[in-house]
Parts: sequence; C-alpha cells; structure tokens
Amino acid sequence: MGRIDERKTFIPVKIAVLTVSDSRDLSQDRSGDTLVARLEAAGHILADRTIIKDERADIAAQLRGWCADDNIDVIISTGGTGLTGRDVTVEAHRDVYEKELEAFGTVFTMVSMQKIGTSAVQSRATGGVSNGTYLFALPGSPGACKDAWDEILKYQLDYRHMPCNFVEIMPRLDEHLKRSK
Repeated sequence: MGRIDERKTFIPVKIAVLTVSDSRDLSQDRSGDTLVARLEAAGHILADRTIIKDERADIAAQLRGWCADDNIDVIISTGGTGLTGRDVTVEAHRDVYEKELEAFGTVFTMVSMQKIGTSAVQSRATGGVSNGTYLFALPGSPGACKDAWDEILKYQLDYRHMPCNFVEIMPRLDEHLKRSK
C-alpha cells in the first residue's frame, strides 16, 4: 500500500472534466459535479469543463483539443463507458491514446467489485496518455466517479504519493515528441 511523503510539496495539476451525455446539461451533471468537488478539495485546478453528446468523433476531437492545450495536464471523462450502442467514450479515448494504461481499468474493476460485486464487469473504464496529457474515462454514475477518485486518482495525482505516482513522470510523458523535433 502507498503512503504520502509529507516532506514533499504538493503539486496541483490542471484537470479538465468532460461529461458525455445525450440528455444532461451542467445543471444536471452530478457525476461532473462529484469530480470537480473532489479535485478542487484535493488542491488541484479545474482547467475546463464541458458536456458533449455521445458521438465518437466529437468526443475524440474534444480530447485532442484538450491534449494540445498546455493549460491541461489531465482529462477525466464521465459517461459512455457501458455496453449500449450509444456508449462510445472508450472508443473515442482509444482513438486519441498514444499509450493505454491497461492497469487503470483493472484496478478500477477491483475497486468496483468491492462496491457493486460482479456488476463491475459492465464497466469499460480506461486510461491512457496522449501528447503529454493523462486521460481517464469513467462510468457516468456519481458513485463510480467517487470510487475512481477516492481509491485511485486522488493518490496517483498526488506528487507526494509513494512509491510512485503519475505526477512525478509528467515532465517525461512527451519526451518522444521533443526528440523528434
């Protein structure tokens, strides 16, 4: 189990929140609200927030735009990770990824199993990296967003988390792009 090294200084990261929904607007976005409240309470910065319809090309375009924005370090999307025909968030994320973080989905499933049992198999939560930006696709329920943040992202997005975390390797995520210039 990890620990927080209090000798290190917390480094806030800039996080964009994307809600994928055909039916919600910001006033009804409980999952997005859950993520925003948690990331801000942890000391991070909300860099942007929007809602987009369940359209693969539109989701991918939004993700690519945010990945190109130097003011965004992390993108967390909520919604569209299920099994229905309109659930295309995972495919859109994978259209953008340079590298997939396969273990993110596995760890999310392990966390979900403790909360909802075998129903966890219906989630296709995923994570990846593109253009030096972390991307995470979470289910659309506030409970799933809470679980993903409280059990995984809160720690991995904290520079003080030991033995390792996502923040400490951020400066090296796009080193392959710098070498090619």
